[in-house]
Amino acid sequence: MLALALLLACSAAVVSQNLRFDRSVENMFPADSPLLVSYHKLKRTFGGNEIVLAVYEDDQLFATDGQGIRRLRALRERLEAVPGVKAVLSVDLPLPGDLIVNNNPLSRRTRELFEGYTHNADGNTASLVCMLQPKNRASVPRRETVDGIRDIMHSLPEPLQNGQITGEPVLVVDGFRYVENDGARLGRWSAMLLGLTIILCFRSLRWVMIPIAIVEMSLLLTNGILALLEIQLSMVSSMLTAVVMVVGVATMVHVILRFRESRELGLSTEESLRRTCRLLLIPITWACITDAVGFLALTVSSVGPVQDYGIMMAIGSLMVLLSLVLILPGAALLGRIDLDPRSPWGEAGLADHLQGLLQTVVHHPRALVAGLVGVTGFLMWGISFLDVETDFTRNFRADSDIAKAYNYVEDELGGAGVCDIVIPAPERLDWPFLEQVREMQLELREGEESLAGVTKSFSLADAVIELSPVDLSKQPGPLRSGLTQTGLAAMRGWMPVFFDAMYSLDPETNQKYFRVMLRVQERQSSQQKQALIDRLEDISKKRFEGAEVTGYFVLLTHLIDSVLRDQWRTFLVAVIGIGGVMWIALRSLRLALIALIPNALPILIVLGGMGWASHFFWPELKINMGTAMIAAVSMGLSIDSSIHYMFAFQRARREGLSVSESLERVQHNVGKAMVLSTLALIVGFTVLSTSRFVPTVYFGVLVSLAMCGALAGNLLVLPALLSIFERRRSTT
Repeated sequence: MLALALLLACSAAVVSQNLRFDRSVENMFPADSPLLVSYHKLKRTFGGNEIVLAVYEDDQLFATDGQGIRRLRALRERLEAVPGVKAVLSVDLPLPGDLIVNNNPLSRRTRELFEGYTHNADGNTASLVCMLQPKNRASVPRRETVDGIRDIMHSLPEPLQNGQITGEPVLVVDGFRYVENDGARLGRWSAMLLGLTIILCFRSLRWVMIPIAIVEMSLLLTNGILALLEIQLSMVSSMLTAVVMVVGVATMVHVILRFRESRELGLSTEESLRRTCRLLLIPITWACITDAVGFLALTVSSVGPVQDYGIMMAIGSLMVLLSLVLILPGAALLGRIDLDPRSPWGEAGLADHLQGLLQTVVHHPRALVAGLVGVTGFLMWGISFLDVETDFTRNFRADSDIAKAYNYVEDELGGAGVCDIVIPAPERLDWPFLEQVREMQLELREGEESLAGVTKSFSLADAVIELSPVDLSKQPGPLRSGLTQTGLAAMRGWMPVFFDAMYSLDPETNQKYFRVMLRVQERQSSQQKQALIDRLEDISKKRFEGAEVTGYFVLLTHLIDSVLRDQWRTFLVAVIGIGGVMWIALRSLRLALIALIPNALPILIVLGGMGWASHFFWPELKINMGTAMIAAVSMGLSIDSSIHYMFAFQRARREGLSVSESLERVQHNVGKAMVLSTLALIVGFTVLSTSRFVPTVYFGVLVSLAMCGALAGNLLVLPALLSIFERRRSTT
């Protein structure tokens, strides 16, 4: 079996080399999502749509001597030379030479037109709009392009300073950079801390290495299967290693305690292993199955990375079982050195405390349950105060480069969000069409309350009308048409790439589309963002049939808005799925329902407490992608202890013990393993709090709290419920 384990591990290691990260934001959505139809149309029509904003400060940007503009032009040329950059738009492009710094009407109109895109209102911050080559045409990976732009902006010559970059490509590249780095780092630290926990508890090197070997093989097999199934790692994949580590080690704690117990009874090593397998193989199997069911509940989420994570962890849970079966017998029996784990420090005291706790529970079970119901009801009220984190940049720590850059752009340029209105356009742009677009933009700029988040709108209509030397609206028809075509030709000549990014042909439908670019405030609630999007759709569709509001801002708003809804849907599916598995495993619907209660209530208490905390003293505490997963995941992990408890209780009852005697035996044998395995869980998940990806931090901390609550539930509520209902059943 060890030889087979080694062969499988080596094969999986080779296959897993093909495992890749899914780095696209749109793959966070189902493939048939209507949002993606519009977004894909935007990308293929206007040349990829990926833009990086390179921002810096220059107090002399518009100095009349032209030095600021010359520095801007030199920087633009350096950025245009970065592999993967198609073109760079800056404020000096529409006007040749240094005319942009002159104080004539055309220069002033140009600066006003591009304000918010290429520079701020104070004229001391410049923004260069780097349009990237589509991924399928780029000569280098997107990460290399972003790093090249960042290197330039972080090494600006004097007097330029505070170089920053933002944009969807930066967000994606940095996000996955953090995820990849976290995955390796968190895996190492989880292994170290969990190994240290086992050493401190059992003081045996062999019984430290066995869990680590099981976890490493589980990870290799999981990655190999993911590669074969062509499932890519996602933005929440940094938690994969740590969670598999925790599941494997928590399972091994039960094995180690039972094995040591058997050795203390005088059994040989082989006999002790047989007894351990006889007592634990069935509950461990069902525990891994319930873990998988809990994780698979995440697949009903509408968020792509959450779905992928559920599949990954379901596979990982089952691979823990396979690895345990293959590795444990040989690793436990091989050689004669360090065969026996030691007794945990404080074991006798722990056993006494558990028995004392049980006596209190069985003497006052109804009072305990009634008190729990009252506390849970009060804390659950706090769930109504939970709010969703709407700023996607807050998924990164405040001191990260991407968070600081987005905050800077939001403050200086009036909005870090990017939104687009895509309008079906005629084959040849004319004055009536441009005038209608212009009227729509004026309506957007009027600043209704529902449009307060729009800080800037821009299109070719602005460029042609604002930069015209005469007022086109007051010219005779033929002259106005001629001037319009002249202005469009001039724009195409000055900035051909930019022109094609604003008016172009959809290669799939051969339909021309016109683009209106909007800058919107990122720091808004999800309700405000959704109301803004709805209002933009109303205004655009009222004037143009077939108009669509799309872009990165729209995608992330819908993504974030679905998080809270998914929280309860995945939790409900997890409860139903795990309850069904427990019913099959225990062959009793009554016992299955009893086992669910102490594991479901702590999750509601944690989320309710989170709501109360956010309402009264911690307003920054909000729901994010990590929070959306804790209900289903916690349910799947915490039920493991209940499975061991219920199987041991049923075994004791079959042996003829009374309810009280059965509870005493289970509390003594299984209770210790529950405490130590929960300790291992918490130690493992604590590592996640060091992540630079905030959803990972939330996930680790909140699951740890839910695990503590589940431990209390399994040591207090579970025996109380068994005492109430099993005694009643015995008497009837």
